[in-house]
Amino acid sequence: MKQRATQLGIRIGHGRPGPLNAITDVPGVRVGHSSVREQFADGRRACTGVTVIEPRPDAARLQPCFAGVHVLNGNGDATGLEWVREAGVLTTPIAITNTHSVGVVRDSLIRLERQQLPAGDAVYWTMPVVMETFDGLLNDINGFHVSGEHVAEALQAAHGGLPAEGNVGGGSGMICHEFKGGIGTASRRLGAAQGGWTVGALVQANHGKRGSLLVQGYPVGRMLDDALIPSPFSQRRLPQPGMGSIVVVLATDAPLLPEQCRRLAQRASLGIARTGGGTEDSSGDIFLAFATGNQQLPVADYAQQGAFTQQVEMVRPDHISPLFEAAAEAVEEAIVNALLAAEDVDGNNGHQARALPHAALLGALRDLGWRAAGGE
Repeated sequence: MKQRATQLGIRIGHGRPGPLNAITDVPGVRVGHSSVREQFADGRRACTGVTVIEPRPDAARLQPCFAGVHVLNGNGDATGLEWVREAGVLTTPIAITNTHSVGVVRDSLIRLERQQLPAGDAVYWTMPVVMETFDGLLNDINGFHVSGEHVAEALQAAHGGLPAEGNVGGGSGMICHEFKGGIGTASRRLGAAQGGWTVGALVQANHGKRGSLLVQGYPVGRMLDDALIPSPFSQRRLPQPGMGSIVVVLATDAPLLPEQCRRLAQRASLGIARTGGGTEDSSGDIFLAFATGNQQLPVADYAQQGAFTQQVEMVRPDHISPLFEAAAEAVEEAIVNALLAAEDVDGNNGHQARALPHAALLGALRDLGWRAAGGE
């Protein structure tokens, strides 16, 4: 496994990461990947997959979470978000894949959950949350290579612990700031005086221009030109760099209400901006935040009627700002971790994406006056 940001002495912000520095530092959250890699006789290459995030250990419909959505730029697609906006609850796993596989992933999640339900559970509906970014440069996206089997594989693989990053799952064919991108994760744990809660982020990073890339605030993208590491967009007739997207999932164990979740999701924009992204018209930047701090919310089944009221907790407004700061820092570091974990890819139609070499990044940082955390 490649070194992550903290292991290289790159310290993002002022907050303290959780033990894993991952979204899975939020208790109960699990992540699974299924990667699709195949070369066909006619020269096409599949380089794609699906990533699944489970908000709680048990079925999401039986233990819903309060949730909220924010869209920075809407040139992207997702399913299930209208009900999250309307009801403020997340009742399904979250899946992330490529643009042209959203439908099959959604349908597969419904089918797989239906198979696990008791035969008498007839009054049931589900609208899974599936998000996407476009991998059509490195992946034969119109070959529709993601199947229900891959969705099932990702669900079966979901676990706690540190999730794999870089060229895995939905991030297999993604490009970030003209380097190989993909999946990244990070977390922040607040001190006891701030509530002691954790905020974790997972990103599928497929956005940004090389010259805009910032790491710990330093403009390293200007130092890492095409002569040093070729850009996948340097060939003629290719789309302009920066045309991709980023999706972000934020999780916290703080007891947030739906509107507070939406506000937390909004802070993902800051993390993206701090790495030099978030300004492209062609980018689909969609963020979802869920909070597990409230337990025993009503199950997603209208056939089960309970009490007339439900007691819930909320973080007081005078204590919510540290959560916002934690979200921004976790997203910023997750993007950097996605870049650091990625590896070179020879993709579809001869297109290539090169990883960001750690030595080149550290050299650029030092040339700009950076010093590693701890004064190394």
